[in-house]
Amino acid sequence: MENKKQIYEQHAENSDWINRLEFYKEEIEILKERLAEIANKNSSKSVLSEVEHFQNQFIVQRNNIDEIGHLIKLNEQLLENEVNKNEIAVDHRSLPYHKEEKEKLEGFESNISNLRKEFNTFSSKWM
Repeated sequence: MENKKQIYEQHAENSDWINRLEFYKEEIEILKERLAEIANKNSSKSVLSEVEHFQNQFIVQRNNIDEIGHLIKLNEQLLENEVNKNEIAVDHRSLPYHKEEKEKLEGFESNISNLRKEFNTFSSKWM
């Protein structure tokens, strides 16, 4: 059985998710600045190897943010199209739940949390 949720609820989730992704974009920029400070203060090969690792991870996670954001925006367009088809009683209409977007966001948030912990451990050694 297909899980459904009301359009306005899915729209609210989409808005929340987009805001969370914006927060993570800002957080990655802050972490990149901290990483640059560490790289400037430490020139050993082991530190620079870790710096490169985190640079790569920040790029990957930034790409993930863009991909998930794109999926959410596509879903939002689907919701808008459905509303535009028939604006009457839109508060009572349901659509299939945007499960894929939710799962991708949750997986991303788990990954970014682990990366943040890993980076904080690294930076506490070298700041």
